[in-house]
Amino acid sequence: MHLKRIRTTLAALTALTALSALTACEDSAPDGTPAAGSPTAVADKGADAASLEQAQNYVRRYASCEDMGTDQNDHRLPLVDLTTVGKWSVTERGVCSDRVERGEIVFYMTADMKAFQEGYKKRVMAKIAAGNATYGLFSRVFVGKNFAVTPTETKTALKLSRSDLRILTCNPTATVPEGYKREKALVEGCVLSDFVASEDGDGSPNFETPQDPAAGDSTSEKPGQPAEGSLGLPHADSLAELKAMLHPTYVDCTQYATDPASLAVESIDYQPVVTGDHRTWGVEERAICGDLGGSQRAHDLNWLDTVSDMTMLQTRARAAQQEDLKDDGRVRATASKLLVGRNIAVETNDRSVRHGLYQLQFLYLNCEPGFSAPAGYRVEKASVAGCVLTNYEPGDN
Repeated sequence: MHLKRIRTTLAALTALTALSALTACEDSAPDGTPAAGSPTAVADKGADAASLEQAQNYVRRYASCEDMGTDQNDHRLPLVDLTTVGKWSVTERGVCSDRVERGEIVFYMTADMKAFQEGYKKRVMAKIAAGNATYGLFSRVFVGKNFAVTPTETKTALKLSRSDLRILTCNPTATVPEGYKREKALVEGCVLSDFVASEDGDGSPNFETPQDPAAGDSTSEKPGQPAEGSLGLPHADSLAELKAMLHPTYVDCTQYATDPASLAVESIDYQPVVTGDHRTWGVEERAICGDLGGSQRAHDLNWLDTVSDMTMLQTRARAAQQEDLKDDGRVRATASKLLVGRNIAVETNDRSVRHGLYQLQFLYLNCEPGFSAPAGYRVEKASVAGCVLTNYEPGDN
């Protein structure tokens, strides 16, 4: 494969992530209720399909969807279905198989999305009135402009949450955690979001989950934790001083560059945390170390930063990390981790480099919900809520 890959512009990245708002309220075979309150939403945006075939093709961009069937006696349809043709303005219903996740996806084409959402809301409220107060809290009703789908598997739902489809939730006790889209549905009392709630905990990570560095213990009872403040972080007065601190013992900066073209280099295996204009991340000066490619793919890349605004850097890095975690609850192996000092940072996905940097007292910005570290490792407060600074990585002990 050809070597270096020049970063796309920040505008292009924005375009890729700016997904249109959808409209709808839904639920799945299990419970499924969304958050109360309603933000702004637009009914004329979102996933659009003129036919069941087009709806299937749209879903296939994000998940497996094979063997579409429209037989109303298809054994893959749930015994207790959400609705049927002729109700909620549904004009056609189909089902396909997600062979990857070993589940099914039920499709509902509708001539009136508002009527569909109203029908779903009435269903939720009737279930609650009948004594099932949790009905709809774990909704799997994904809606677009003129069709809805209900996947049976949580992993399928996580994949679809990356699309323009939105989960319709109408249980008034449900909430959408910080970090997820929250949009107004077409009916009052329902909300649209990309948060996949799951009773088994395998859904979207909740970034509002409290993270206690002491994991419930007092810091005095857990070695490695400072009673307050920090045990100390490295600092440097310039990029040159940072390079001198790292090269050659910890980071190989034999090939070292600061020009914009070089800074834009990355490869499929080495991707930075900071993207676009580094100044918008609170980074003052930036350099890249490693083999920039030439006629081969770039490799062994590490990025060095002097930081003018550490809170801004950590805020944007948190958002990027949380977006990555939405897929499967794990950070991609090819994604660099941000290790910070007082006014400096290094971005690397090389575990051996990180372990060397921990010896210099750099700490990793970890924003994973529920993270805790064994005794003896450092876990300190980050500059932003929902994250900690640590020198522990799973697998170290």
